[in-house]
Amino acid sequence: MPQTKNTRLNLHKVNMSFSSLGLSEALVRAVAETGYTTPTPIQQQAIPAVLNGGDLLAGAQTGTGKTAGFTLPLLHRLSTDAVGAKLTSNKSPRAVRALILTPTRELAAQVEESVRVYGKYTQLNSAVIFGGVGINPQIKQLKHGVDILVATPGRLLDHMEQGTVDLTKIEILVLDEADRMLDMGFIRDIRKVLAKLPPKRQNLLFSATFSDEIKALADGLLDKPATIEVARRNSTVEVIAQKIHPVDRDKKHPMLAHLIKSNNWHQVLVFTRTKHGANKLVEQLEKDGIGAMAIHGNKSQSARTKALSEFKDNKLQVLVATDIAARGIDIDQLPHVVNYDLPNVPEDYVHRIGRTGRAGATGEAVSLVCVDEHDMLKDIEKLIKQTLPRDVIPGFEPDPSARAQPIQLRSGGPGHRNGGGRQGGAPRKPGTGGTGGGNKPRSAGGNGGGNGGPRGNGGGGGGGAPRNGGNGNAPRAAASQHRSGGRGR
Repeated sequence: MPQTKNTRLNLHKVNMSFSSLGLSEALVRAVAETGYTTPTPIQQQAIPAVLNGGDLLAGAQTGTGKTAGFTLPLLHRLSTDAVGAKLTSNKSPRAVRALILTPTRELAAQVEESVRVYGKYTQLNSAVIFGGVGINPQIKQLKHGVDILVATPGRLLDHMEQGTVDLTKIEILVLDEADRMLDMGFIRDIRKVLAKLPPKRQNLLFSATFSDEIKALADGLLDKPATIEVARRNSTVEVIAQKIHPVDRDKKHPMLAHLIKSNNWHQVLVFTRTKHGANKLVEQLEKDGIGAMAIHGNKSQSARTKALSEFKDNKLQVLVATDIAARGIDIDQLPHVVNYDLPNVPEDYVHRIGRTGRAGATGEAVSLVCVDEHDMLKDIEKLIKQTLPRDVIPGFEPDPSARAQPIQLRSGGPGHRNGGGRQGGAPRKPGTGGTGGGNKPRSAGGNGGGNGGPRGNGGGGGGGAPRNGGNGNAPRAAASQHRSGGRGR
């Protein structure tokens, strides 16, 4: 790990406010209008560290308020320094001075929204760029001038290659959800971006987990960073009530419908393993009279935005998602998360259930587990260091004589040979590659491949230029990307 400085603050300090952290009046005013009065632990530590001007390595669970932990001090620094103080309007020409990289479109949009909300009383402006939508409006916005740019790696590279974005004036770089970006195969893209940035800059790296890959990235990126870790690594938020409902594989859909109706659930986020499985479940729930929509990489950006918007506004009862949404949905007071399928990667369980219990609120995470998923459950419980309570629902008692089947033999669907493999990645065992997106441009986004090789050699490049499309044996830099409909989505 990089050499670090001790920046740990006394979290027992009473009556701490945002103004006491050194933020400008304009920012404190904007925060107050959102209804927040007391900084969360990550904000109490990260804001002074970023204001100090040094690099930062932060380990923070999802739902802890980390977005404000870096957007607020970033806005303060850029609005109060010599350049920012001279701005008389947020419409005047200016250079990009801060770059925030995120793994998914949804997360990029939400981070940029936070920048706009908190920076409303400053003269700074911002823009968000990601794939799946037209590039020309983005080019026009970048040409006029942007202070803070939020981007996914693939679309940012598109702009860099076309010469439509200038990164030579970057002063602050933020890698948000860095572990997810590496897991999705963006390390090569990130390195290409880093090579074009000024060598002298402030670097902020936020990650929910600290894998060996994250440590290696931090070693090469950060210079004597302050270090913050506000929760046990890979832990689950304590305010989330977790439980397991054992069930036979063919009874999962009836059980889910029963739980939603009998408990009168009005806002439920449901995770499936595959895109095909998400679509099928939506059709089944609709037949039960339960309003549902799916969000995954094969959906157009407009469809994804519509589904997420209606769900946030409580107009949609059930949102069915693949792991593309595990870190891209930020909804205050989301009461219920259901793992319809357990994730193949244990860490994804933490990110999924972290969609509820956010910012101190309570929440419930329910997992429907069949005999095929017992090994996955053991891996999850080992990771989070707890045994989750089992609750058998009357009428849905699992068959004790049922034998496990390989998961890749079920839920077959488009883009998945036999439905196998991680959503957007490769199964744990080597297999046969599928066909990727081919020569579709990156902004179009193609379908991913099928089963790949070992982790990092599978999935096929989802929608991309010729270098990104191709067969299921694409290198790690191209693997995992059909999860979000193409590179940099």
